[in-house]
Amino acid sequence: MALNIALKVNDLDNVATVFAEGVSKGQEVEVRDKKGQSWIITVLGDIPYGHKIALTAIPPNQDVIKYGEAIGMAARQISKGEYVHVHNLDSKRGRGDWKENN
Repeated sequence: MALNIALKVNDLDNVATVFAEGVSKGQEVEVRDKKGQSWIITVLGDIPYGHKIALTAIPPNQDVIKYGEAIGMAARQISKGEYVHVHNLDSKRGRGDWKENN
């Protein structure tokens, strides 16, 4: 069986990008960072190639960090190992109902 890899690019990141085809619920992903460290996370649901996996639990309204930058905020509780995408991530840009100072 092929090794499922996910990359954490920045120390601040709370998500990593999955570089494996067809990662399914219950499978393991080896997360690697730029320092050469690695650890295993169990996937909680299917994650497509090139998409994000949560490295830690992310509470509602907390920033989701990728490449050291906030790419949005958690729309609900996101569990470690969960697929992170538009179903549980809200944009913080171009929203009239949310102010940066919130």
